[in-house]
Amino acid sequence: MDIFAPRHLLIILLIALVVFGGKKLRTLGPDLGAAIRGFKKAMNDEAPAEDMRQLTSASTPPKEPGAT
Repeated sequence: MDIFAPRHLLIILLIALVVFGGKKLRTLGPDLGAAIRGFKKAMNDEAPAEDMRQLTSASTPPKEPGAT
């Protein structure tokens, strides 16, 4: 017995349709794609900021405790 038989997938689709409704399911794909693109963009934007922090902390000498 195959877990991904066409009959099983049809039942899962019908349950999702009943739970979420047709309008929500139509917008699910574009919303998911936009969320993934936003996540990837945020991850790419964060990497240069970390590099800049490492460069600035490496170029400035550490302050001595008690020195103002």
